[in-house]
Amino acid sequence: MDLFDNKRFVAHLDLDTFFVSVERLKNSKFIGKPLIVGGMSDRAVVSACSYETRKFGVHSAMPMKLAMRLCPHAIVVRGDMDSYSYYSRVVTDVVRETVPVMEKASVDEFYVDLTGVDRFFGCSQFMIELKNRIKKESGLPISYALASNKLISKVATDDAKPDGRKEILHGLEKDYLAPLKIQRMPGIGEKTSVLLLQMGVSTIKILSEIPVPMMHNLLGKNGIDLSRKANGIDPSPIISYSEQKSIGTEETFMQDTIDMQFLNSELIRMTERLTFQLRKQERLTGCVTVKLRYANFDTVSKQMVISYTASDTVLLKKVKELFAKLYDKRMLVRLIGVRFSHLVQGSQQINLFEDTEEAVRLYQAMDAMRARYGDEAIKRAISVKEREKRERSPHF
Repeated sequence: MDLFDNKRFVAHLDLDTFFVSVERLKNSKFIGKPLIVGGMSDRAVVSACSYETRKFGVHSAMPMKLAMRLCPHAIVVRGDMDSYSYYSRVVTDVVRETVPVMEKASVDEFYVDLTGVDRFFGCSQFMIELKNRIKKESGLPISYALASNKLISKVATDDAKPDGRKEILHGLEKDYLAPLKIQRMPGIGEKTSVLLLQMGVSTIKILSEIPVPMMHNLLGKNGIDLSRKANGIDPSPIISYSEQKSIGTEETFMQDTIDMQFLNSELIRMTERLTFQLRKQERLTGCVTVKLRYANFDTVSKQMVISYTASDTVLLKKVKELFAKLYDKRMLVRLIGVRFSHLVQGSQQINLFEDTEEAVRLYQAMDAMRARYGDEAIKRAISVKEREKRERSPHF
């Protein structure tokens, strides 16, 4: 055994067409059929689609009306985030109980660090057994790739799908990436892709041959990062997963109050600010906590495990429900707080199964204004009205 061998072994696991797979698990009649998960109206958007629909050009975030025009024989199922959250947690528990270090990258993908496992069990066999256990305990297909770092394992997982596995041996990272199109490289978006293609850079091999100073002049720090990745180098660590990750805020009032309209407006203001932070960080929350402190300093809190979301509408409803359960003494309130925990990476759009394309754009426009002008740039009228009313009245 070479005690100085510092090779890393990193695997990326991805639940294949996760929403579609869950729907097929619930209803076997969908197996092998072209399936679209999303809102039921023509004005809704596609949240997920099966491989059978993709060959017709259907993809996620596409307007439902266009998707049905491309694949008119597709079956459309309304998304059920409760089910997706449940199965995500089932798989999370299996992975967490099995591997030394795990990072939950989103509701349906994970990174695991198996460095050291190779000395005892062998990483290849370990991952085969993990894949089989996930399939047995969840019923869901999952693909994975094993490599020396996060970048290679993530890229290679796409080649392992559906329901497959792939291993990139140490030292072959650059050779593996070389023939791939630049669009396969994480970190290359549409604009960067267009720029590179205009320069004649169509493959990762060509990208890897561009001098670093030129990449820096072209794309700044991102250019240096892309140059390193194009050569198969990615030192980024596995960020150990913890359900305790959270964001929150609380407000202690200048005067204790029993005014329900004001308390309601404060809950709205806090929740909207936190949901914006979630979407800005591309995260979803799976648990909501509301805290309440009375004038006599008695402090109480309640929490609720929920389906993963970053939707204002959903979270406002949950926050109000928790507050209604907490506020039972009819006493003056000194402080209220809201906290979101059990955070995972993900886009809020996967929750908006009933939202129209226009509604999604509205959310995006509001978030863009907040990102440019600050968290308080746009908010619901009630939260502004009640706060101004309180500030104007010295006897409030």
